[in-house]
Order: sequence, then C-alpha cells, then structure tokens
Amino acid sequence: MELQDTPEEWRVVATTTPFQGNKTSVRTDDVVMPDGTVARRDYQVHPGSVAVLALDEQDRVLLLKQYRHPVRQKLWEIPAGLLDVPGENPLHAAQRELYEEAHVKAGDWRVLTDVYTSPGGCDEAVRIFLARDLAEAGRERFEVSDEEADMELARVPLAELVRGVLAGELHNNCLVVGVLSLAAARAAEGVEALRPAEAPWPARPFEA
Repeated sequence: MELQDTPEEWRVVATTTPFQGNKTSVRTDDVVMPDGTVARRDYQVHPGSVAVLALDEQDRVLLLKQYRHPVRQKLWEIPAGLLDVPGENPLHAAQRELYEEAHVKAGDWRVLTDVYTSPGGCDEAVRIFLARDLAEAGRERFEVSDEEADMELARVPLAELVRGVLAGELHNNCLVVGVLSLAAARAAEGVEALRPAEAPWPARPFEA
C-alpha cells in the first residue's frame, strides 16, 4: 500500500456558484458517484493560504491573538494570510504576512507541512512554513485595520504550546498542526530534513 494522497476527479454534470464573496465563493456541483447516481455537493472555493511558525533562538513561537467572528472567540494563532494572487509564490506570501502581522523577518525558511483545512466542505489548501533566524523588520510598520487592529502579540515556548494543544486549550488549525509537526520533526530526523522553502506544492502550483 502506498501511503500517499493521490489526485482524482469524479465527473461533474452541473455546477453553479450561488454565492460570490470578496475573497471566497460557494460552489454547488452535481457529482457522479461510483454507482452512477448523482449527488449534490456544496463547498467553499478558497484561494489558499500560508502560515508561519516563527521560532526564535529561545525556542519560543511568535503568536498573535485575534478575534474570529464565526467561532466567537479570540484565538491564539501563528501569522497567516491568503494567497492574494493566483500562482503567487507561497514563500513570498509567507514573508509578507510575517512582516505585516508581526514586523519580523527571518533568515531561514523551510516547509513544515501542507494541509487541507476542511476537505469535506472547502478546497482551502494551506502551506505552513518554519521560519528561524528572526530579526525585527527594518521597514515601516504595516498599518493594520479591522480585527487585526486589536491583535495581541506574544512569544511562547514551544513546549508550552504542545501542552496547550493536547490539553484542548488552543484550537487554531494552523497553530495546532504547525506546533505538533515541529515537535514530530524534531523527534524524527530533525528540522534540517524538512523540505526546502521552494518545494513544489501541487495543491497550489506556483512559479519560483
């Protein structure tokens, strides 16, 4: 058995877009099932995202606390953002988000992991980077607005985040996946064995 996700696309006999938002939309597809029947599937169409687990020399992770209206909570998160342009290089997007949300730059970048956040109802793909060798960005600070204007910043030891994730105290998808992936990488071959920052990403192809 090959333990790897594989591309496959079942036939769609009809498709509509009942909702078109600013960044995402909702699509309805009539999909032919293996037995020949047709089932209707509604899902969110998403441009894709990047997230950054930024680790400093004291083994602390850079976090943001931000209000998320759909879940009515302020969540601790790692810096993240949308791929604003189709085909955008995800590394460039991650560097932009780290600067805009935390005013930080990093000298060492690697791919930590790639995930689909909710493949049963959304096609969002996220690439999570590990960023090290952190330094304050030298440019002017990015002007934030809306929920980002109320963000809190903190640096928290990785071990404390692992404990918080397993205790059910931290819930943001990218934070949970990023923290546990880094812990797993360290327990296996080490972070030096992680994929390079420009590694191919079939879910969101890009030009280097």
